[in-house]
Amino acid sequence: MLHNPAFRPLQTAAVLILVLLTVALLAMLTPPAMQRTIVEGMIKLVVVVGLFVFVGNSGVFSFGHVAFMAIGGYMSAILTLTPARKETLLDLPGFLETLQLPWPVALLVVIAAVGLLALLIGWPLCRLRGIALPMATFAVLIITYVIASNLKEVTGGRQALVGLPRYTGLWVAFGGASLAILAAALYGMTRHSLLLRCSRENEVAAAATGIDLERERLIAFVLSAMIVAAGGVLFSHFIGTITANTFYLDLTFVTLTMLVAGGMRSLTGAFVGVALVSIVSELFRGIERGFTVGDTTIAAPPGLQEIALAVILLAILVRRPAGLLGDFEIGLPRRRASGAAESVAQQG
Repeated sequence: MLHNPAFRPLQTAAVLILVLLTVALLAMLTPPAMQRTIVEGMIKLVVVVGLFVFVGNSGVFSFGHVAFMAIGGYMSAILTLTPARKETLLDLPGFLETLQLPWPVALLVVIAAVGLLALLIGWPLCRLRGIALPMATFAVLIITYVIASNLKEVTGGRQALVGLPRYTGLWVAFGGASLAILAAALYGMTRHSLLLRCSRENEVAAAATGIDLERERLIAFVLSAMIVAAGGVLFSHFIGTITANTFYLDLTFVTLTMLVAGGMRSLTGAFVGVALVSIVSELFRGIERGFTVGDTTIAAPPGLQEIALAVILLAILVRRPAGLLGDFEIGLPRRRASGAAESVAQQG
């Protein structure tokens, strides 16, 4: 069944999850510092796959999806922090202050709530055309950042919320990334994904054939926001703390770089982009930390990591404007035809 072209997205998901499992098993043999880097990469993969669901299928850039990471992270913090810590850090209504949910329940509640919020936000946004839609998503990011920075009673304002349960380890991150890949693949098999990709190629022609562009974009926008919010929850419970600055411009451009570098129209490209940027970032982060030769410590100036990422992205876009992989999707090896079928093919 998986060799049927209609199931091509599931083939891609199966291969990528298998690669991810291999990475997770190898990570168990590495030092704790390297494990943390791999876990962070898997969490960012969740976010980039979420971006792919909307950006890759619609062809419309979104600069605001990190806002859903922030919302997811703050909501999960409120639902999982102990009542004593919430009483110290926040000024919440009584029922929220005493409420403490198990993290799997809190994760599901956050995903559902963010889906509803994305529906309300996306309904007017998806009616926009041209550059107006990407700029509107950027406005959503700014609004979220300002609210999170100043609503002290709910978010702690500019003070960090600390003491979050740190449950996001290697296998939780692997599970989150695998489910995100599977969700994107299942969406890719639906008629909604096909219609949205048609509109990506030519909006006017798509509208002329009866495609409801607003509806298809809204469906992808909501699903994308839910996946990204899950990434925000995993990230917050990985670092154990949350501030508004965590989910702002730096993370926005890093995740977009990952998507664009690998190929924003390809789920495989999203995977490769995360791997590439994570490896390059870790390499240059080590160079910035420096190394010791005798009594001398040699270190690169701060900012080298960002410059290197910018140069690599520029080189990729100059040589391959569609990203490293373009539209390419990896899949399971195709079965060879039976002897009889091969004989018929040769006679034909």
